[in-house]
Amino acid sequence: MSTSKPLLICVVGATAIGKTSLAIHIAKAFSTEIISADSRQFFKEMNIGTAVPSLEELTAAPHHFIQHKSIFENYSVGNFESEALETLKQIFKKQPIAIMVGGSGLYINAIVNGLDDFPTIPAEIREALNTELERDGIEELQKELQRVDPVYFKKVDIQNSHRIIRALEVYRSTRKPYSEFLQKKTVNRGFKTMYIGLTAEREIMYDRINKRVDIMMEMGLLNEAKELYPHKGLNALQTVGYKELFQYLKGEITLAEAVEEIKKHTRRFAKRQGTWFRKNEKIHWFDYKTNPSEIIAYIKAKK
Repeated sequence: MSTSKPLLICVVGATAIGKTSLAIHIAKAFSTEIISADSRQFFKEMNIGTAVPSLEELTAAPHHFIQHKSIFENYSVGNFESEALETLKQIFKKQPIAIMVGGSGLYINAIVNGLDDFPTIPAEIREALNTELERDGIEELQKELQRVDPVYFKKVDIQNSHRIIRALEVYRSTRKPYSEFLQKKTVNRGFKTMYIGLTAEREIMYDRINKRVDIMMEMGLLNEAKELYPHKGLNALQTVGYKELFQYLKGEITLAEAVEEIKKHTRRFAKRQGTWFRKNEKIHWFDYKTNPSEIIAYIKAKK
């Protein structure tokens, strides 16, 4: 790689694979800062269920976009794109390298390649979809998306009602699949990008996910969900770990069933993350147990 432009190192991979720890090692090696591209960790009211880095981790290297918003604020990928690009500009004034870490492929892609151009959606279409979600549940919307846009259906987290509604409102407004609007343009950023991915055998990854959920429950995830329950309709809370416990709190399922659902939906989410990232041929993959010094040596050789 040429050294004429600053370098953004994107640390990617499925949930619970060890991205945070690796990003901190890399940031310390290059005396730089970390931008979180995990859309679940933006909100300060959501702590345990989003696996926010510990205080020790947050102090090991400067972090940005961790619990910087409230669940009561509207915060989109477009907002993140503009704010993160400005933060990168400030980091690059001090250092030639910055780190971005996260499992939200859409958010990482927005920084590296720019957002795609989507049509303006009439408010009544969005309102109708939200009404249908409340009345019929997410399953009916999932079926519609699978029927009208099977390409995007295979990529999206189908438990994320916000993403499902976004895709359907574009389709209902234009009669064109949401996936057709993706990747229509390229942008020239003032930095180069290197992708570092962490991977593991599926059985190992699923075991790590199951153990993480158990740890979250021991840390008090249920109490966190109880505090957030009055606001369960907010978009930010339409996420794995909270929705299942809200079902328990409504008396629809037992606590044991809720925990198993969290594990199941997280495993499915990890599978979809893997599908998204495997399509990116620029990612250099390392086994999750690889010593960080080996990965840092690779970066130094390639940058």
